[in-house]
Amino acid sequence: MIDFELEPQIVKLLSVYHATAENLMRPISRRYDEHEHEEPWEFWNAIWSASRNRSAQGVEPPPASARNLFTCLTTEELCWGDAGLFLSIPNPGLGGAAVAAAGTPEQRARFLSRFRDGKPKWAAMAITEPGCGSDSAAISTTARREGDHWVINGTKIFCTAGLMSAEKSEGFVVVWASVDRNAGRAGIKPFVVEHNTPGMTVVRVENKLGIRASDTAMLSFEDCRVPLDHLLGSPEVTPEGGFKDVMATFDATRPIVAAMAIGVGRAALDFVREFFQRNNVPVRYGISTRRQTAIERDFIEMETQLKAARLLTWRAAWMLDAGLRNSLEASMAKAKAGRVVTLITQKAVELLGPLGYSRKELVEKWMRDAKINDIFEGTQQINLLIIARRILGYSSKELN
Repeated sequence: MIDFELEPQIVKLLSVYHATAENLMRPISRRYDEHEHEEPWEFWNAIWSASRNRSAQGVEPPPASARNLFTCLTTEELCWGDAGLFLSIPNPGLGGAAVAAAGTPEQRARFLSRFRDGKPKWAAMAITEPGCGSDSAAISTTARREGDHWVINGTKIFCTAGLMSAEKSEGFVVVWASVDRNAGRAGIKPFVVEHNTPGMTVVRVENKLGIRASDTAMLSFEDCRVPLDHLLGSPEVTPEGGFKDVMATFDATRPIVAAMAIGVGRAALDFVREFFQRNNVPVRYGISTRRQTAIERDFIEMETQLKAARLLTWRAAWMLDAGLRNSLEASMAKAKAGRVVTLITQKAVELLGPLGYSRKELVEKWMRDAKINDIFEGTQQINLLIIARRILGYSSKELN
């Protein structure tokens, strides 16, 4: 028997996260959309304090066997509140995911333990470059060994939480650089660069279409020196090494991005449903589509697609928790959710007409916030390419 019901313990915890989204995030959502580079310290301190209080009060955490699934569930709830504010919350973020995927047990303990000492911190991942977007294997940033240090040179763009991680907290940035350009993908290695390391500079912070409460930075590395043990994993260049750590990181983070998309899509869907109810617009289920209105068909299709994306996301997260390879499922969840949230939010604006287009409500903001989920952590096109390769059994050389 297939059971999609969540454990009561998890349902109870999710109600706490939903209250946070509703009471702490929604009221300030518009403000930090309009003031993109203003740092919401009042919100950060409140949510950080709430997290510490849950630990102090002995609130039972979810079982370890559902850690990634629970992360996706809480991500959906918080992004129902505000996706930009969610991305801005002090946490290990993408940098932490890279440490978890590529680091040794000692490195994971050393770099990730700092996020448990009660102080707000951030960690970012720097992989995209001005001349290297979806093709991560084309990274031109280099790292060369000099004595007991690695020296990093290059430029990275579109680093989520790059400013906070590099300059504003005791965090770090995981930089992907090539230690051997002749080795291609195998020569790519991740390096932990501590905050305020000489040679790492925040060049600019981007002005964006959506998720405006989260900073997105361009970082420059000029003879940036880091200790040898800041290279995550083994420095040895092997055919199966290097790029597989990049993909392992994405296998862990793509379900989370999918959950972000589902949260934004659910926000738009809930608003439309409540609007229909207030205005006595019926949505009739269980009857032939020929008897339904165009509005009813559109709304039911929105619900259906959101549920399909959610189930794909849960499966990808569950497989990660079970120790199973989820590259195909992670890309399927990310591709589906990114496309679905774009369609749902656009349709929400369309169904609501002038109200949807107006800044009086958050619907137009959700449409802007939605699009990034179809772009970062691998574009829609790249994820569809990965899916095709996995299903057909082709390599990147055979199908590109």
